[in-house]
Amino acid sequence: MIVPVILSGGSGTRLWPLSRALYPKQLLSLTGANTMLQDTVFRLASISERGPIYCICNESHRFLVAEQLHETGAELGEIILEPSGRNTAPAAAIAAMLITKKYPGALMLVLPADHVILDQKAFTAAVAVGKSAAERGELVTFGVTPNAPETGYGYIRASVKSEMAVYPVVEFVEKPDRETAERYISSGDYFWNSGIFLFKAASYLLELETYAPAMLAACRNALDKAVEDLDFLRLDAEAFCASPSDSIDYAVMEKTSKAALVPLNAGWNDVGAWSALWDVQECDVAGNIKKGDVLVHDVKNCYIHATSRLVTAVGLEGHIIVETSDAVLVASRECVQDVKVLVEELKKNERSEVSTHRRVCRPWGNYEIVDASERFKVKRITVNSGAALSMQKHHHRAEHWIVVKGKALVTVGEQIITLCEDQSTYIPVGAFHRLENREKTPLQLIEVQTGSYLGEDDIVRVDDRYGRQ
Repeated sequence: MIVPVILSGGSGTRLWPLSRALYPKQLLSLTGANTMLQDTVFRLASISERGPIYCICNESHRFLVAEQLHETGAELGEIILEPSGRNTAPAAAIAAMLITKKYPGALMLVLPADHVILDQKAFTAAVAVGKSAAERGELVTFGVTPNAPETGYGYIRASVKSEMAVYPVVEFVEKPDRETAERYISSGDYFWNSGIFLFKAASYLLELETYAPAMLAACRNALDKAVEDLDFLRLDAEAFCASPSDSIDYAVMEKTSKAALVPLNAGWNDVGAWSALWDVQECDVAGNIKKGDVLVHDVKNCYIHATSRLVTAVGLEGHIIVETSDAVLVASRECVQDVKVLVEELKKNERSEVSTHRRVCRPWGNYEIVDASERFKVKRITVNSGAALSMQKHHHRAEHWIVVKGKALVTVGEQIITLCEDQSTYIPVGAFHRLENREKTPLQLIEVQTGSYLGEDDIVRVDDRYGRQ
């Protein structure tokens, strides 16, 4: 049996302003109708003898991840919550311990949630080739057959003189400069490091015990103290954060004598920058990719993405333009790796645009900030069918709710009222209140906040069906 383990803990800062800390790239629909996480799940459908999917994600993404996974209809094992990111090796260790306990002898296929693979058949065939080696106890990595001297990828050197379809790994090497990358390509011995692995869960744990015993001990402790929380397995924060932070490559693959490589020629791309989306999608006759409401004249070889308004461009070539409701990025395609510099500057200045969009997802639905000033904020709120906000109060703000679509069940103090379209109510400062939607259609309302402080942390919850504190 092959048990897939999807790693969904990344932030994808190079794809800002679409990808943000609380809404990273794997949860976005960037190359089609599905999100990158969902495409990763669907990619697994053709793998034979496949077990349930295990997913490891950041705690703050848990409701989005759960919703997107359930939408795929795939059989799920566990959704494991990391209290903080410790890189890929500890995440894989947690999954391996769970899998060996439930499925002794099973293989685990470790995949990042934010990659593009265009050739599904080639991917499935590569996994089938790697399966035999993994069953023999080898730790298989999938090396992408390079087609250009990329400097943004790590490389793996393999002993390709072997007549077998699985090559012994000679070494892992860091991202090279262009001259070195060209030498790697011409040699025929080097592959891009895809970050995809296949091995017995038990074999991985044995190698960790040899090469990273402190990590293994911390992960065991975190799992021993883990608690079930709704649909999630919540790792113990103190124990997990005691683990060294390291990748599977550094912790195990570079040290073990059992590392093997299967070539992967399947249109792989890690979508590490905006230029990658131009590479993996079909352009128009002028070489442009246009998403959303876009109008151009004399524009060539550009990627233009509009989400909330008309975006126009004249006389450009080789540029990236990305628009959201609260930010616009304009960059040369040659410089998109430097978007991370802008993100660091936003972090330093404590700008909210680095972490959230104006439209913020919650387990009960979403809200979008329409307008804001020092003493007022206007939100458009959507509550899903059957969902409810927590019973809560605020110390510093009052709220006015106006229903514009659907029917709301509102609790304010001891009073429970029903509001239909065009009806409103007022929640004074300090009053406990709850908003519910018991109808079969989404509820939409406008919320006007007034007060001396309007921060999202001014919430005191006394009851919440989603387990939030």
